[in-house]
Amino acid sequence: MSTTSAIASRPETSVTVSPLIRLDGVEKVFRTGKLSYAALRGVDLRIDEGEMVAIVGPSGSGKSTIINMITGIDRPTAGDVVVDGRHLAELSEEQLATWRGANVGIVFQFFQLLPTLTALENAVLPLDFARRGSKRERFAIARHNLELVGLGAMVDHLPSELSGGEQQRVAIARSLAADPKLIVGDEPTGNLDTTTAGEMFELFRRLNDQGKTVVYVTHDLDLAARAGRVVTIRDGLVVAR
Repeated sequence: MSTTSAIASRPETSVTVSPLIRLDGVEKVFRTGKLSYAALRGVDLRIDEGEMVAIVGPSGSGKSTIINMITGIDRPTAGDVVVDGRHLAELSEEQLATWRGANVGIVFQFFQLLPTLTALENAVLPLDFARRGSKRERFAIARHNLELVGLGAMVDHLPSELSGGEQQRVAIARSLAADPKLIVGDEPTGNLDTTTAGEMFELFRRLNDQGKTVVYVTHDLDLAARAGRVVTIRDGLVVAR
């Protein structure tokens, strides 16, 4: 048999790639006294590395609860959450905080900047908490991230001296401090006007183009439609993916 025919006759092999994010049968029940509310009712979801995914649905449908599952901010009542190979339920609160700081960048609707710190000082905070590198190295990283989001000329400005969109850019720069592979936004444009929200989306898309996985909750269906994939949540269940 010739070498060519031998190679041609070899069976094809397939490579299975695990998703970056995996939710299996995730349930979340909130209890207050004798009252209980099922925010998630058996959610199965896969998000691959490098995807840009928008999560949409009516108010109270469970969108933000899914984000809290992915980031480890909250724990499921039942089911399994695996992010980048880590079963989050196996981590203590301290381990979760360390893991989150090193692997996930989170951008909230409200900017949550410290008002007495400059843009640069806000952007460097996660690195200060993690004690990563020297002080000079930490500030160099924070300055680079502010330049990345278009605020290189405003590093010394206080939040009160910045517009809403500029404050959100600082929050995004802060989320990039540890160079995470996963960026998560919980209504990150919900506090912005339409034009500024569009600019924020373009920034997320640039980060996605650089290889980061981006998952965000939005009530803006136009912005959601620009993502690579839209996941729809209703009554605690994924109804479209």
